[in-house]
Amino acid sequence: MQAVSVIIPAHNAAATIARTLASLASEAAAIGEILLVDDSSSDNTATVAIEAARRLALPLRVIKSNCRDAGGSRNLALAEAGFPWIYMIDADDLHLQGGLRALLSRSQSGADMVVGAYRRRTDGEDRQIKTPVGYTADRLANASAYLEGRARSIAVGSVLVSRNAIGDTRFPIGLAYDEDTLFWAQILSRVSLVLELRPVMIYLVSSERSDDRFTVKPVRRFLQWRLALRKLARCGIPKSTLKAREGVVALKIARVHYARGDLETAAKFLAVARAAPKVPMDAWRCLRYRLKIAARRRRSTLSVQLQRA
Repeated sequence: MQAVSVIIPAHNAAATIARTLASLASEAAAIGEILLVDDSSSDNTATVAIEAARRLALPLRVIKSNCRDAGGSRNLALAEAGFPWIYMIDADDLHLQGGLRALLSRSQSGADMVVGAYRRRTDGEDRQIKTPVGYTADRLANASAYLEGRARSIAVGSVLVSRNAIGDTRFPIGLAYDEDTLFWAQILSRVSLVLELRPVMIYLVSSERSDDRFTVKPVRRFLQWRLALRKLARCGIPKSTLKAREGVVALKIARVHYARGDLETAAKFLAVARAAPKVPMDAWRCLRYRLKIAARRRRSTLSVQLQRA
């Protein structure tokens, strides 16, 4: 039943890759190949992966890459994948036993894509299970709901998708964040999907590393990302949805800069978020951060006045 090409981008993942591969071992009967893209690693990622795959009897092939980009690495593997179904997982995440078989079982309905639940583990602490909700039979509506935050976000590692459905679609490259969201939105806009409500993987998140993406050259990176986002209009996704996504991401950036004390940058991105269409929860968050920024500025002004008195 070898039907799946597993794709794993890896950069300096020697400390985690063996554990990720071990989490896939119970699915060996369904895996036709594992394409590990060793992207500019300076450690022994490839050696550790090869040894672990040999020990686990997994069909691993290492592809060398100098992309320094997870999306670019996945694109290399997508071009070489040879099996009907594609499953992607990151080199520090964990597959849950039986997850891939559950996704394959749901694929027998004739759908092009199966979206499963996943558990989020943040800074080593297990959080709630993220169950896929908010999707319907309307493909463009699914893409819009996903981008706007009305449908549960998709984790790389919680999805099985047909290679034929992917076709020539590729991840945008050179982005600091959200490249997987833009990829899945393109796929969602044109494929049929079914849901698997059991968790199929554990998505590991470092809150510090996640937030750091938004602090380096924030304006330049946002404009670069927005240019890639707007290309989704070619898929028939409404411009109002793309504008809403700008607001969702701008609010995330504002939150990070507020938390780190950069009120000026936080205010700039909050203005972008406030101008965008948004779900009620994000409207409330915008108001809350607007009040927080104003209060902190007042305290700072008062402190300066007291020091001068």
